[in-house]
Amino acid sequence: MNPKQQLKALADARRGVLVPGAFNAMSAKVIEDLGFEAIYVTGAGVTNMWFGMPDQGFMGLSDIADHTARIRDAVEVPLLVDADTGFGNAVNTYHAVRTLERAGADCIQLEDQVSPKRCGHFNGKAVIETHEMLGKIKAAVDARRDSGTLIMARTDAAAVHGFEAAIERAQQFQEAGADILFVEAVTQAEEVRALPQRLQAPQLMNMVIGGKTPIFNADELGALGFGFVLYANAALQGAVAGMQKCLTLLRDEHKIDEDPAIVAPFLERQRLVNKDFWDGLEQKYK
Repeated sequence: MNPKQQLKALADARRGVLVPGAFNAMSAKVIEDLGFEAIYVTGAGVTNMWFGMPDQGFMGLSDIADHTARIRDAVEVPLLVDADTGFGNAVNTYHAVRTLERAGADCIQLEDQVSPKRCGHFNGKAVIETHEMLGKIKAAVDARRDSGTLIMARTDAAAVHGFEAAIERAQQFQEAGADILFVEAVTQAEEVRALPQRLQAPQLMNMVIGGKTPIFNADELGALGFGFVLYANAALQGAVAGMQKCLTLLRDEHKIDEDPAIVAPFLERQRLVNKDFWDGLEQKYK
């Protein structure tokens, strides 16, 4: 199966597949190397790690497309790509889907926040009218060059209009053509458990470390019927903690030895970037 077919099979299995987020090609290679079955190209991660700014709508289409293309070149596993609000209206969304599909996305996520959007676990969110989001979803479906490209529709309405309103929106998103549903930032454990019973399409549940949604074990979420369990910025938060630990040691001790508890060994770093492969090419083309 190609990556799009693999992703569709994972969605349909509804077994709570863990999907870590990648913010660059190296983080994607680490995720794939550890055996994860799919990767989420995270808009928040790109914004935080490349701009040093919060997830409040600063990322543009070209930013996420460039990262998607680089990650696609680096890994083979399916890619779910965060397209925020589609970067404008339905026509802009059409263009965004074409652009991200060309960059290598296997699934493109769109959300119903007012632009500029903000992290789903921040306060102060607002959502567009349902009919406007339905237009974006229909545009996304029509824009696909490959019918195997999946469209994931996210609603942030739970924080604005309540859980029942979010359910109603998600149902309409499916009817408009969304392949995967994503109800963001529910705050009660019973709401998490109810989602697979209330919505027919495969769903993604977002586990934000320190966020508003109660943390569930992925096995439990799989047993409930969720297709995917997203940890969009676990790698990012781990990387920041690792950098702080390493650089604090350097600041205080004025040296760092090759201690695998502090830094990845030199040879491990070269393995992850396939240095042997490139050395082989160098010899081949002499």
